[in-house]
Amino acid sequence: MATPSLLLLLADGRFPAGAHAHSGGLEAAVAAGRVTDLASLEAFLAGRLATAGLVGAAFAAAAHRAAVPVEPAARSGALSRLDAELDARTAAPALRAVSRRQGRALLRAGRSIWPDAPFADLPATPGGPHQPLVLGLLCAAAGLSRVETAMIAAYGTLTGAASAGVRLLGLDPYQVQALLVGLADACDGTAADAARAADDPPERLPAAAAPLADIHAEIHATWEVRLFAS
Repeated sequence: MATPSLLLLLADGRFPAGAHAHSGGLEAAVAAGRVTDLASLEAFLAGRLATAGLVGAAFAAAAHRAAVPVEPAARSGALSRLDAELDARTAAPALRAVSRRQGRALLRAGRSIWPDAPFADLPATPGGPHQPLVLGLLCAAAGLSRVETAMIAAYGTLTGAASAGVRLLGLDPYQVQALLVGLADACDGTAADAARAADDPPERLPAAAAPLADIHAEIHATWEVRLFAS
């Protein structure tokens, strides 16, 4: 059984998986003038939680479900289906590349800490596996529950962008933390919804979309100079 410290460790932005290098689309939204202050940052984060947060948390929870106690062949097949379904839900090529890049980084950390986890059953997709799938297997190896797995995924969609907001907009970090506290119930609710959804077959998992975020991601990928990787 996992300890509370493991939950905190995996939710920590300092975990060596590269999350600190990404703004979750905020950098492009700031450049476009769509996020300019604390109120618009809160709206951005709430929207991100309801879309990318829900989808990522559901797929992480589904990967956790596939991890135990499934036979290797069945697990490999389930993870391949999840990878394909998540790819279909990620319309922007730039965001697919980001998800796989973060998946590779998380996989490297996971293999170092839990070398006996079934990471070999992840699909051998060019670019690496999607981050939520790696997270699901990693959390299962750590002994975390499905709900805790979804909570880490949902929480990560908020904190990375919130931290980027401090740097990009020069916001008061104390006010940004207060904003995150205000979103805590929504984050917990999203995680609970995602964990329940993981019982569904992959094709019926949440598919919430944010077309403007897809557009921003493609524009951001063309910039020669940028503060964040995404």
